[in-house]
Amino acid sequence: MYLRKAGEATAVKKESREAKEGIIGFAETESAIAVLEVSAETDFVVKNDDFQHFVKTLCELAVKQKPKSLEEFLVMGSNVDPVMTVDQYRQSYVQKFGENIQFKKLDILMKEPQSSYGIYSHLGSKLLTIVQLRGSTAEKPFAKDLAMHVAAEDPDYLKADEVPEDIKQHEGEIAKAQIKNKPDNIIDKIVQGKIKAFCDQVCFLSQSYIKDTSKTVQEVVDEVSKRLTRPLEVVKFWRWKVGK
Repeated sequence: MYLRKAGEATAVKKESREAKEGIIGFAETESAIAVLEVSAETDFVVKNDDFQHFVKTLCELAVKQKPKSLEEFLVMGSNVDPVMTVDQYRQSYVQKFGENIQFKKLDILMKEPQSSYGIYSHLGSKLLTIVQLRGSTAEKPFAKDLAMHVAAEDPDYLKADEVPEDIKQHEGEIAKAQIKNKPDNIIDKIVQGKIKAFCDQVCFLSQSYIKDTSKTVQEVVDEVSKRLTRPLEVVKFWRWKVGK
């Protein structure tokens, strides 16, 4: 009890200090994926094996319990000490490392049937991407390659019809302002071409695939589908970055 009270007092004192460093941990089961961003004050603490074990332990608890929010997660009993809440467990690590440690974000992704999920962690766990590939449960390696593409190319949308019309219109206005002394029908064609090029750049399925830049992501998915003789479809992608 004394140690817990001491941890709470230490945590309160340090909560005003900025915690800019962090990692994004995850844990996976057959039914769900938990993603948790935890921050500290220095990269030295973030890279510490004990700190990373602390994050992994909490991710495993989250994927098992599936809390509806970060607030709900904080008041749950921890899987280290049943009479210690998750937040009290955090406070004990504040005392241990002498730094402000905060939970920034928690997401629980419920898996859909007949889907493969690729998870890619990069930059020392400072970047995490996930791709859902519908049509097979046996294509996790390919889904991970696609998640690696998301990490490298940072798409904003899945496909062109998801790009908001006001953004397309804005890109069209920029393109139109750059065209001089052309007939209206030619201007329209150029503007539409510029909008398409913009969508190809920001949409996952239209981007050049990082492992074979002669093909788009969609073309590669279609090739794999043909080889497997079953249709595969990229349904969603997620991208988390520390501090974002």
